Amino acid sequence: MNSPKTAAKHRPRIDPLVGISSFQVLAMFRRGLFYSFLSIYLRFYLGLSVTETTFFATFPMIVNVLFQTFVWGRISDKSQKRRTLIILGEMCAAVSTFLVWFAHRMPEAQNTAGYVVIVGMSVVEIFWSMSNVGWSALISDLYPERERTAVQGRLASIGAVGRLAGVWIGGLAYDGMGRFYEGWGFDQGLLFFVASGVMVVSTIPMFFVPEGGVRMGRGEGRRANSLTPGPADPPAYSRKFLMFLLALVLINFGRNSITMMKAQYLVLDGGFDVGSGLLSYIVNMQSAAILLGGLIMRRLSRRFTDEVLLLAGAAVATLGLIGFALSRALVLIFASNFLNGLADVIILAASYSYASRLIPALYRGRQFALFSATMFLSWGVAGTLMAGPIVDLLMRSGAGEVFAYRMSFVSAVVMVVVGVVVLAFVNRMEEPRVMS
Repeated sequence: MNSPKTAAKHRPRIDPLVGISSFQVLAMFRRGLFYSFLSIYLRFYLGLSVTETTFFATFPMIVNVLFQTFVWGRISDKSQKRRTLIILGEMCAAVSTFLVWFAHRMPEAQNTAGYVVIVGMSVVEIFWSMSNVGWSALISDLYPERERTAVQGRLASIGAVGRLAGVWIGGLAYDGMGRFYEGWGFDQGLLFFVASGVMVVSTIPMFFVPEGGVRMGRGEGRRANSLTPGPADPPAYSRKFLMFLLALVLINFGRNSITMMKAQYLVLDGGFDVGSGLLSYIVNMQSAAILLGGLIMRRLSRRFTDEVLLLAGAAVATLGLIGFALSRALVLIFASNFLNGLADVIILAASYSYASRLIPALYRGRQFALFSATMFLSWGVAGTLMAGPIVDLLMRSGAGEVFAYRMSFVSAVVMVVVGVVVLAFVNRMEEPRVMS
């Protein structure tokens, strides 16, 4: 007769991808719901400047990266706990997001309220960074190298479904389905409340996912344990990995520097002058492209190397940026945002797989934190240091708003092109041998 331990060992387990996918679709739902319209709320309801509106991504993302790299990444590597970090991070973020709404309603000055949101979301990112670092390491823990590009593509496709729904509902809630005023959804808290609730719900499927860690993975843990370094041994940061991170910084900073300002550009009275409803459809062209791109990533990953896919993704991103800079017809804006979505999923999947080949298993927490930093910082820092000031300076010098925003798109194109040049150099470097 089998002992309880033996029975538990042989008990059928739910496919981890089911739990991970469920978490992903809910996470992307709340991101689409909350962040697609927050920039507009800060700019046109709370009265912040273009550069100031980028702060809500810059400062929170800096906090996120610092905590991933110096706190949660180290804890993840030491404890080899991935799922636990994800669950704790989402629960704490849910509570703190509700408190941000409450706090931002207290100041009488709207400009001050905007800064309360920025500071509050920086605190929230402390907890989201737990989830981020656990997520990045968990995928490599659960899946071998040959499957990671395809898995990332599938997760991006599934997440796009949640983002589609989130952006659509966010567009309806932003002005209360046209019954109230622009910004009502944030001002009265509905978007904060829904986002917090979804974070709590998203932790449920994670309880059905393995804890992760190199000690549980397909013989990998046994090899890793025999090579456990002493406390004074530093992580093995290969030269190719560091150069690869530089290329990603340039590519991601370029293509994402204008992410927070695209919505502002589209609602300008002198430009396309779209409402929140139509804006949600434009934003969701990107979601639709991510959905379709994710479905074909498995096939693409079998036919092309990660290096080729990365270069192709950067080229597609460049075309999307050029479209925003030159388009004078709304149909071209839809097409450009579709290209941006394709670039998102290709670059995400291929760069993750590329990085996983360069990162030793024992250091996934810390080194994936650096990898994630190239993406997280690109949503804010690049906008604050480059795109935002370009818009503000041009407008102060007398240029029209539409022209100023378009020049920020041109600057983004230049940065992506420089990143492609660096990536081409990285691809010629010898790849280090790592345990993965």
